[in-house]
Amino acid sequence: MLRKLLGLSLLLLIPSVQAAPALVPRPPALAAASWILIEATTGTVLVEHEADTPLPPASLTKMMTDYVVAAELAAGRATLDDLVPISEKAWRMDGSKMFVRVGDQVRLEDLLRGVVIQSGNDASVALAEYLAGDEAAFSDVMNRQAALLGMKNSRFRNATGMPAEDHLSTARDLSILARRLIEDFPDHYRYYSEKTFTYGQDFTTGEPITQRNRNELLWVDDSVDGIKTGYTAAAGYCLVASSERDGMRLISVVLGTNSPDARTQETQKLLRYGFRYFESKPLLAGGEAMATAPVWKGTRASVAYGLAEDIHLTLPRGTHEGLETRVTMMAPLTAPLAEGDRVGTVAVLNGDEVLVEAPLQALHPVEEAGWFKRLLDALRLWFAGLFG
Repeated sequence: MLRKLLGLSLLLLIPSVQAAPALVPRPPALAAASWILIEATTGTVLVEHEADTPLPPASLTKMMTDYVVAAELAAGRATLDDLVPISEKAWRMDGSKMFVRVGDQVRLEDLLRGVVIQSGNDASVALAEYLAGDEAAFSDVMNRQAALLGMKNSRFRNATGMPAEDHLSTARDLSILARRLIEDFPDHYRYYSEKTFTYGQDFTTGEPITQRNRNELLWVDDSVDGIKTGYTAAAGYCLVASSERDGMRLISVVLGTNSPDARTQETQKLLRYGFRYFESKPLLAGGEAMATAPVWKGTRASVAYGLAEDIHLTLPRGTHEGLETRVTMMAPLTAPLAEGDRVGTVAVLNGDEVLVEAPLQALHPVEEAGWFKRLLDALRLWFAGLFG
């Protein structure tokens, strides 16, 4: 529980049960070029190493391809039932494939599964051409979207992640992308947990082609529900993973390992460390009254105030119980006040360290009183200021 500290005009005390924080060891060192581990709700970085070093992202690129497609679907500019024509360029793509055929019309949803589950370069190019005219124009959309998401060190030159000059991203940027994909399109994100997808026929046998999701963690850890693998000779073996346990979701990015097994094992190290030593808890609820503060010159003597949004914090286990909150009110508060007007600030502290600050807002309006009440309150405020 949080303890409240004195602000300019308010003292609130909430009992707390002290518990010893977890003794957090050094994070694991991974056999990889770069990595990061974040908590998804708060975006708190738990572990990082060379997280801002630009590296080839390989097929992790397809997370951005998919994000752009998901945004188009959400905006109503495309539907899952759209029939997408397959160009010769898409059909001829090297690397991992969905095995679409030139001249076919393929449902957009099937192509999405081909991108997410089978990591199909052919499916990625087909979607890029359908939504933007050609892959170059789609890459421009990808870069604009990356900038909007705050991915400061990413440059996309194609929709697939195939090697290209200056086609780069970072572990931090990819964690931002994964977090926003999960947060912005939760229904769409379900594709990443699908273990297999069957599409097309083997030209030799005529049998349907079923491919496994390349994220091996889907088979070995039930808490993992995504997200994407990648490989090129320049990038090495890469994996972005997401796992949710006991209400806390972690996102890991591991770049530049030397084998498929290594990217899986190094990712597991990060996830185990994060879940073992950290926890994320809601501390203060948004939209609920924390207390009331006096209002002058209004039709009401006080106003209830609270937060616009919840405050969550991700900290070492056992730390939350020793936190304190400090409420500082804007004084004096005078009518009129509209619902949502800022009336103060709340800070969450661990000792002398301020962990987070957030504005407090009026939860209901307070209208201006008549002239006599305003005059009386003005005199009271004058005397209060005169005599301290």
